Amino acid sequence: MSPEEIVNKMMSQDAFSQWLGIEVLESTEGASVLKMTVRKEMTNGFGVAHGGISYSIADSALAFASNSHGIKSMSIETSISHTKPVMIGDTLIAKATEKTKGNKIAVYDIPVQNQNGEMIALFKGTVYRSGKEWE
Repeated sequence: MSPEEIVNKMMSQDAFSQWLGIEVLESTEGASVLKMTVRKEMTNGFGVAHGGISYSIADSALAFASNSHGIKSMSIETSISHTKPVMIGDTLIAKATEKTKGNKIAVYDIPVQNQNGEMIALFKGTVYRSGKEWE
């Protein structure tokens, strides 16, 4: 399967990414670019986007990028640093880039930017590559 076919299959079964309103801009081997707009129901008690929102778009970008090689992969460790508040109406863009890929482990960096190109978060993800192929 091509990276696009894998991501389309994953997205068709991913109710959470669909609820977030994620749009897939790019799917290539080892990379993924996603976009979404922050809605009111995504905010916390401070009136800014809940930290889980930027985490979630980055996590989806990790999933799509790491599975794009045709091997079913799942995260085993992730972390995020939030660098700027995210407001209602902001457009977030997450760009997953593969840093290393072995037979069983791969590591990705996913910066998340707003519509002005400002870094709002930096996410790092490590995945386990199961060896099972996508069909």
